[in-house]
Amino acid sequence: MRSAILRAAGLPRPYAQSRPLGIEQLANPTPRAGEVGVRIVRASLCHSDLSVVNGSRPRPLPMAIGHEAAGIVDVVGDGVQGITPGDHVVLVFVPSCGDCRACVAGRPALCSRAAAANASGDLLHGEAVLRDSGGQRVNHHLGVSGFADYAVVAAESLVVIDKDVPFDVAAMFGCAALTGMGAVLNTADMQAGQSLIVFGLGAVGLTAVMAAAQIEGTTVIAIDPNLDKHSLARSVGATAVGTPEQAAGLVAEHAGDGVDIAVEAVGSARVMEACLGLLTRGGALVSVGLPHPEQQLGVQALQFAGMGKRLLGSYMGDAVPARDIPAYIELWRAGALPMELLHSDTVTLDAINEALDALEEGRVVRRVIAMDKIDDAATSSAA
Repeated sequence: MRSAILRAAGLPRPYAQSRPLGIEQLANPTPRAGEVGVRIVRASLCHSDLSVVNGSRPRPLPMAIGHEAAGIVDVVGDGVQGITPGDHVVLVFVPSCGDCRACVAGRPALCSRAAAANASGDLLHGEAVLRDSGGQRVNHHLGVSGFADYAVVAAESLVVIDKDVPFDVAAMFGCAALTGMGAVLNTADMQAGQSLIVFGLGAVGLTAVMAAAQIEGTTVIAIDPNLDKHSLARSVGATAVGTPEQAAGLVAEHAGDGVDIAVEAVGSARVMEACLGLLTRGGALVSVGLPHPEQQLGVQALQFAGMGKRLLGSYMGDAVPARDIPAYIELWRAGALPMELLHSDTVTLDAINEALDALEEGRVVRRVIAMDKIDDAATSSAA
């Protein structure tokens, strides 16, 4: 199998020159009990991948990178039910165990066993199965390692989808759709007639805009310094669009004394602080981005008890993937969730380092990686 391997984090940009990700040949792993072998067809590049490459999210190295992917089931390990060879699947980066405190409470995105496995580079049902040509262990990225033409994952990392969903679109449901949609619908529980502001118009922020725009009578303000993303935000449902410097004025114009909900999809403590200041009394800030671990919040504490404001963390959109991915795909079918608009382009796995630069520079929303060749079957239909 071919896989993009990170052996040293924090290499200088441009990545097209420093080439932090090397395409290596690995021994093809065999699924154990509870695991599934998947032929990866498409994977999309997310800022969470970039944060591992630049070192702001430390992970055990070497690591096979990539956590947002879709493919076709190749082989099924012992004890796996409901998944058969030939099934088309979306891969999910939190393979919930079903038994821990969070899973029993109906919050599988916070599964403690999955969190431990993801942090160590292992899989839910055992240690890492990837080995390089010298026999050295290669760690898994969030139980997926999707920038590869093959992956062995826990069965709990898979959601079976209909075969007519294009892989270029399907790949984005494993992270972007779950996180952005879930932040609005699950974490914030946005209601009809409420107002929302989204900071950061990457794929996650734009899917948050889509989610809010579906709710009757909502006001949706979209903020990003990159003017190229403003028209896209309007096309997916934003009421008003502007730069960070325009945010306060847009809130005053469209939401009066403040918005009901603010979604921070940048990964910046400073932006989180600004969002709190734009909330109305009783409003909620939903933290979706991943700030560097050294960043600290400095806000007036009285805003919480004195004004009833809430700070809500949202990991993977508080999603229940087996429930939410099929529901979101149905919204996509109905035209209410135009994920294809977030698909900037598709490139081959060999162009992965150049793709990192494009994402870092804001030139793309979701660049999709083809594991073999770019073909119409993956782009327009998944037959």
